[in-house]
Amino acid sequence: MIKNQPRRDFLKQTALAAASVALPVSFASFAQSQQSPAPAVVQRPAAAAKSVPPPSAPRPHFPTADPAWAVTWDAALAVVAGNVRTLPRYDHPVLVEGSTYAGIWQECAPQEGLVYGTLQKFVAAQPGAPTPLQVARANHMAFFAQQKEDGQLPASIKLADKVGTTAGYGQIQMVVPIAATAWDLFQLTHDQELLETAYASCSRWDAWLRQYRDTRKTGLIEGFCTYDTGMDYSPRWNGIPRQCPDADARKCPPDPTMPRLCPDLSATVYGGRIALAAMARALGKRDDHAHWLADAEQIRKLILSKLYSPEDAAFYDLDAQNNFVRVRSVVTIRVLGEHVLDPVKDKAIFDAVWTKQVHNPAAFWAPFPFPSSALNEPTFVRPIPRNSWGGASQALTALRAPRWMVHYGKQAELTHLMQQWCTAIMRHGEFRQQMDPLTGDFTQPDPGGYSPAALVFLDFARRLSHA
Repeated sequence: MIKNQPRRDFLKQTALAAASVALPVSFASFAQSQQSPAPAVVQRPAAAAKSVPPPSAPRPHFPTADPAWAVTWDAALAVVAGNVRTLPRYDHPVLVEGSTYAGIWQECAPQEGLVYGTLQKFVAAQPGAPTPLQVARANHMAFFAQQKEDGQLPASIKLADKVGTTAGYGQIQMVVPIAATAWDLFQLTHDQELLETAYASCSRWDAWLRQYRDTRKTGLIEGFCTYDTGMDYSPRWNGIPRQCPDADARKCPPDPTMPRLCPDLSATVYGGRIALAAMARALGKRDDHAHWLADAEQIRKLILSKLYSPEDAAFYDLDAQNNFVRVRSVVTIRVLGEHVLDPVKDKAIFDAVWTKQVHNPAAFWAPFPFPSSALNEPTFVRPIPRNSWGGASQALTALRAPRWMVHYGKQAELTHLMQQWCTAIMRHGEFRQQMDPLTGDFTQPDPGGYSPAALVFLDFARRLSHA
């Protein structure tokens, strides 16, 4: 995520609400199996405990009787509720990122809204407040409402943005396809207006990306700057500007190695096209359905043929001089996130990626998965700074894990990942952005009140409870 303005008072209050009680360690059997000592419990003022309201909605049946589950659950709900805000540029309440991020970003806000929507039965209805599903809808429709005439969707919409501003279009910053989360939300709500709006808007967005982010005419999607992928301070982007020139996502910096063909950006487009095909079928557009499937398959094959390194079993950017940018990062996991590898046709490739990288304890299968760079990647950044995609395990990556691990038959490994993240969050209770993948210690300069971390706990606790 992009570092934003100083947090506002409401974000401070939600951080206090989430941090109101010292939480004991749960999943003792898992903690005992780890190599490093457990992080210290953070002490908090007793008076702040009044900030967390008693629950008035059902809770899941938690995996253990440890009271930390219920305490952390209530604190997480308080954080999310406190981060539901109204943007100057959109008059329906949305779920903002929280912590230092006062706004919504295309790479993550639609999915965060969707996850919140799936928790609706566990959220007490408040008079005059939107339901989680209404918030989920707004986290999509806000982007569609701010789409430019040429088809460009905003990368972000912030609380600091005044009406009429042109801010938020200086990069594309996409990871989880907004088309995919919109389709998932439609299946929950059967909201025909959402379906029709999403189909029209995401079709135009795909056309914009073809026009402005395929300048090399390869059929793949190009990255122009660090912020395009939301991977701040990643060694993957060393020496490359954070934002596009003149804050214009159509402009590439004048660098001989740019633009790059990016596996994750291309995978996002692939996942979006699969979702657009499903939308077209639901709308009775047979020709469009076939067209989107064909275009999706085309970019899928290009990702495999041009951006995969068999010797490393990893996906890399390909620069303008046709050299791989050999930094083993979470890019490979993002490719899996959109199901680019077919479980049958590409089984050999998936098995290699899974064994050599993703499930390798020396690479990405850290005690607290998944680090943003492989543990044995020479460029792994230590000591870990705040807001760093150079090694820290990010809550956003964890929140995305269920989207692909079940698809590839890795339920047992997903269960372990969810247990580890819940354990770490219950130790600290402050809902921060990132942690050390070896110890589970959250980066302290990042303030609490971060929506993705709260949603990680809520979604994982629900899944572990089979609710």
